[in-house]
Amino acid sequence: MADAFFLPLGDGRFQPTAHTAGPWNPDAQHFGPPSALLVRALEGVEGAQGKQLARVTVEILGPAPLTELTVSAGLDRPGRSVELLSAELRDGSRTVARASAWRISTSDTDEITANLAEPLRPLPDDAPEAQWPEGWHGGYLEAMELRAVRGGPDQPGACAVWGRPRVELVDGEKISPLQRLFTFADSGNGVSNFLDPRRWWFINTDLTVHLVRTPEGDWIGLDARTTVGAHGLGTATSTLHDLSGQVGTGAQALLVRTRAG
Repeated sequence: MADAFFLPLGDGRFQPTAHTAGPWNPDAQHFGPPSALLVRALEGVEGAQGKQLARVTVEILGPAPLTELTVSAGLDRPGRSVELLSAELRDGSRTVARASAWRISTSDTDEITANLAEPLRPLPDDAPEAQWPEGWHGGYLEAMELRAVRGGPDQPGACAVWGRPRVELVDGEKISPLQRLFTFADSGNGVSNFLDPRRWWFINTDLTVHLVRTPEGDWIGLDARTTVGAHGLGTATSTLHDLSGQVGTGAQALLVRTRAG
């Protein structure tokens, strides 16, 4: 098996590898790699010079199978300072996911930087290895390297953890910083879960990431918390870090119900 989540087939087509298999069902992908693949397409839309993606929302319209997928992206609303982009992931004629993104012109605001979260500590080299909960399938989980800062995915409740993929996103390509971030950002609900995954579903329907800068380095930090209401709805929120500090925030809407339901 290639050391990548996807094999390029040309013309926007990709073959998922077993590294993408998700924890709920080995025949469906964890949505971290497909989210990163959508971001890869958004990064390829012409006109990015002097601009950065500021917000990306991935709407999950159905399971992503471990079969050939097609990705496309384009510019919906051009502008000198602000642009709206979109991307789509398809399984044949079925749309698996859609992404929308705002791309904004950059400027120097270093002197007024404010209200960022404290840097996540300890750093990965000084943090112990983190473990996923029992009862989840391998694939994606085994393709991610984790270091625990506070709590852990195998411990119920809020959690802060460093993560990085052990494989590239697309075979033969170096993963970009934003692709690396989105590979892990979709794990906010997984790392901060407080429910037994053998008894409960807590599946996200989307992922929204707001960025204040592009991450640097191999490691992405998630400082995540899950809240659940009384009617089967939940939210997982994450503060996203690199080794220098906060790079953005993430949020996921959750469907919560018993697995027997």
